[in-house]
Amino acid sequence: MNIDDCIRFANENPVCHVATAVDNQPYVRILGMWFADKTGFYFQSGSIKELPGQLAVNPKTELCFYHHEGITGTMLRVQGEAEILDDQVFKNKVVEDRPFLKTLGLTAESPDLFLFRIAHGKAHFWTMANNLKAKAYINF
Repeated sequence: MNIDDCIRFANENPVCHVATAVDNQPYVRILGMWFADKTGFYFQSGSIKELPGQLAVNPKTELCFYHHEGITGTMLRVQGEAEILDDQVFKNKVVEDRPFLKTLGLTAESPDLFLFRIAHGKAHFWTMANNLKAKAYINF
């Protein structure tokens, strides 16, 4: 397995759990990943949510992508630090890629549009077949 396998799996299963922690308190929520490529795993949210503030205080995060098959399935866990993106090119692209944002009143110029990515870190796949084996990390 390599980072290309991680990118493919994440893009095929974009609904994932995103974990943060502030003051020793963990927080988990489900987000729909925007996209993944060689430059990172990209997400969009709104500044009204708690997530942006949590990532500002502690950018360390873990993502968990899952594909159910049979009794269990396959899980991809990605650990890294969130990089907050304030880039007009990305903001234009997300509004184009995600038309539902306009129905929420968000535009590429909106201060409430929040983008971040995990560009570096480590990942591993879990299946029942490797459940009791040491994790084989993929660094990216």
